[in-house]
Amino acid sequence: MKVLKKFTIPALLSLFVILTSATQAGKETERIQKATSVLHDFSEMKESIPSELLQMAEGVVIIPKMINAGFGIGGKRGKGVAMVKLGNGKWSNPVFVTFTGGSIGFQIGVQAVDLVLVFKHKGVLTKVKNGDFTIGGDISAAAGPVGRSSSANTDYKLDAEVYSYSRSKGLFAGLSINGSNISIDKSANTSFYGEGTTSQALFESSKNTSADIADLKKALSAM
Repeated sequence: MKVLKKFTIPALLSLFVILTSATQAGKETERIQKATSVLHDFSEMKESIPSELLQMAEGVVIIPKMINAGFGIGGKRGKGVAMVKLGNGKWSNPVFVTFTGGSIGFQIGVQAVDLVLVFKHKGVLTKVKNGDFTIGGDISAAAGPVGRSSSANTDYKLDAEVYSYSRSKGLFAGLSINGSNISIDKSANTSFYGEGTTSQALFESSKNTSADIADLKKALSAM
């Protein structure tokens, strides 16, 4: 009996670790799938993100179902993915990120908002590594132009580094992101990609056999 107990306990512990890891990895897979759905939803809207802007962009952050709540003092929080465009024109592997923010003013209510941030330069994201940065503090942001026929010569000469797009219940919604923070979700990256994975390495590579990642990149490239 003692021998059986000796071997049973480690086996149960190993099984628990395996099941826990699988559950955590499942959450990250679901986050990638939701990000893909957001891109599909945006692409089907008439007043969508201009394709010319996406062609010029070097980075994107996608936050599905971000919670935007307020009662005098507002707060925003969501989890999503960030990707940058490589030298060959392909999109990098997604890096898991967390988005948080707050605001003060007359506001009340709670809503889930799909948020897409389009970055003019990928260096803003790749230099973050395992840290974070503040929109409106470290970099400038503005509401992005809409309409598939928007001209890059007129709409994209703004000085902002980031163009934001938010959607609630099928409609584009005004949403201030200045003062918000984007940080690398290190635990999620480790859970999905494995121990020792860095955001810098993920931003530099597009090689991954995951079907869900392939679908995400396809959806982004098709916009």
